[in-house]
Amino acid sequence: MKALILAAGIGTRLQPLTDNAPKALVKIGDYQLLEIVIRRLAGAGFHSLVINVHHFSGQVIDFLRSNNNFGLDICISDESDELLDTGGAVKKASSFFQGEENILVHNVDILSNMDYQALCTFHQEKDALVTLAVKDRPTTRNFLVDAAGRLCGWEFPEKNLCFVTRDNKKGLKPTAFSGVYVMSTRLFEKFPDEKVFGLIPWILDLAANEKILTWDQSPAFWFEVGRLESIQQAAQALRFDMNDPSFISESH
Repeated sequence: MKALILAAGIGTRLQPLTDNAPKALVKIGDYQLLEIVIRRLAGAGFHSLVINVHHFSGQVIDFLRSNNNFGLDICISDESDELLDTGGAVKKASSFFQGEENILVHNVDILSNMDYQALCTFHQEKDALVTLAVKDRPTTRNFLVDAAGRLCGWEFPEKNLCFVTRDNKKGLKPTAFSGVYVMSTRLFEKFPDEKVFGLIPWILDLAANEKILTWDQSPAFWFEVGRLESIQQAAQALRFDMNDPSFISESH
């Protein structure tokens, strides 16, 4: 199975670090975010990757080249001319996944020791169209899932917003998206006509009639490095050991 790393974001919340560099190359300790995710995926058996780029795209390409692509088969989905959002990014990169049944998609600012292979196995056994990794944690926005873990809606309590694909919200459990998911390439046949679109709003629309599942990664730790304060938190909480096949663990 191949993996797509979404690394094109501008990283507005990480300014001024991203004023002259891409978010993907922001450092946590001695390692760039992109390197950490690449090493995690490689350690889990993903040796063929696609990485989308936009903001300071040349720096990302030079970084990969200077590290010999970390010994992996890496292709670039170039969005230098136009940032396509998460759904548009997958749509543009879909040509790299011909012949694949499923792909794993990973946001570059997500650091976790979740079991990627367990996620993939769950997805394949359930024959889902999409399986989204989730975790019980505080968040301002929640997925709403039923007892079987099927995606049924989304809510933003602070703004009094709620979208439910079933009859009502009764019996649905809130849970937080982890920024990692597996999708069947059957989904490519259902892409909207738009070039630029967000994947999650589109997936929520599909959830009314399609098998969109969630997979609970709660036993694993998780960090989103999307804000300046989270960089320091991650640097203090995580340990990166190149001699450890899993590469990333919690500091104690």
